[in-house]
Amino acid sequence: MTRLRVAPAPRHSQDRLYVTLPDGTGVAWYDRSAGRVSLLPGAGREEVLAALAPYLSGEVAVGPPPVPTPAELDRLALHPDDDLAPNRPGEELYAVRDGPPPRGRAALRRDPRQGELAARRIVGDQLDGLDRSAGAGVRVRVLHSVPLPGANPAVRIDHLLVGPAGVLAIRTLPARDRRIRVADPMVRTGFSAPVPLLGHLREAAERASGALATAVRPVLVVVGASRLVVGPPPSGVRIVRDTEVAALADLGDPGGVLKPADIESLYARARDRRVWSGGRAVR
Repeated sequence: MTRLRVAPAPRHSQDRLYVTLPDGTGVAWYDRSAGRVSLLPGAGREEVLAALAPYLSGEVAVGPPPVPTPAELDRLALHPDDDLAPNRPGEELYAVRDGPPPRGRAALRRDPRQGELAARRIVGDQLDGLDRSAGAGVRVRVLHSVPLPGANPAVRIDHLLVGPAGVLAIRTLPARDRRIRVADPMVRTGFSAPVPLLGHLREAAERASGALATAVRPVLVVVGASRLVVGPPPSGVRIVRDTEVAALADLGDPGGVLKPADIESLYARARDRRVWSGGRAVR
């Protein structure tokens, strides 16, 4: 068999490692929590175990998957370059943090993208914890930094949550101890000029809804505000503080509840980069 690759498991994959061919085709996975290596048809047992040898611990059962679901097969078939699941909160902003330090006058100014990254990490860590704290049979899936190619640069999805309450497109707003005032669609931070942030957020949710073929609700999470002032409740947009992120996992309207199989199916589709770029997606 061709040299195999071991891909680190995304944070919401039951502590798994995936074994793939160089072209990204999945042949097996190792579920560390269950102590089991599942082999897909045609996979070589010895080759797979050799590739996983550095990661195996204790006694491990080896055999075919008990009952692979369509969502699991989709994840295995997805090429790593097209997989959005490994994205960190604020993925595209890490170049700012890790790049060369600014010089001249730029060195004297605070880069607002640093605050943006910090806010996204705060919210992202809380969202990632929702799945771990969910009750038995309840799953919450989260993606970060979902790109919307061709859209206005201000329109993006900082975090996408797929759970029993439905699909949420989440935008983070760093406040840094300033007052936030919301007058739909405008949002004003401190004494800065107001911006139509809620309009951008609705547009992102609308584009996500079209890509995923399901309803997507927009959410604004305000991080570190000294005060949050909201005028008349904005239509269709939920606004919460960073201390209220856990509430986003609530079931909400029973008519919109997603079943576990629906959550897995939507998550498998959402994590495919080609879904957002208009390319052919894995079915």
